[in-house]
Amino acid sequence: MTTLRQIELSCPICGNSFHSQAVVSTNTFRGKRTDFHEHAAGTQPLAYLVHMCSECGYSGGERDFSSVAEISPLLKEHVLNELAPKAPVTVTGSDKYETAAKVAEWQGGEARQIADLLLRAAWCCVDENDTEAERYFRRLAAWAFEQALGSYDGVVTEERAVLTYLVGELWRRIGDVHQAREWFDRVSDEIVDSEAQQWILAVSEQQRTDPQEWFG
Repeated sequence: MTTLRQIELSCPICGNSFHSQAVVSTNTFRGKRTDFHEHAAGTQPLAYLVHMCSECGYSGGERDFSSVAEISPLLKEHVLNELAPKAPVTVTGSDKYETAAKVAEWQGGEARQIADLLLRAAWCCVDENDTEAERYFRRLAAWAFEQALGSYDGVVTEERAVLTYLVGELWRRIGDVHQAREWFDRVSDEIVDSEAQQWILAVSEQQRTDPQEWFG
């Protein structure tokens, strides 16, 4: 099972000290969905890998609350003006990842980093049984991954095929079959190692013709 520990963090934006929970260990994952969302028995660890200040809403990993966190005046202004007035009383995992994505954007983070955070927000929504929010975050994640793939150095060559497939899978889960198939069809053009990446070609074809929810 997932084991958590209580930690104390100090917010680099407002100076608030607060308690949060962090993952110590996780049981063996039961499987992986075709959008790469790993599923464990019992408490899902994903929501505890990010933290939110209970005062101003600033969010990120443990490192983002340490002395090495880079806090610009503009970031502080964004957090205090846009997040603090809306800081939720009850915080979900998707809340934390959504806010962490906003913080990353204000810090000038790359599209790939922001896309990863939005994808994790969608995964949390699955665990939270919030279908509407799940679709919302999947759409945002798909657009962010598309932006990363569209930039010259947004994605390393070896990862382009996997992320191209992932965009297709996100659109499929959203319900846009046309866009999904377009992205699945692009996977073959992104292959750089036909032997090592044969699996991604196979799963792309599977999801295009006979969609499954879990990897075999």
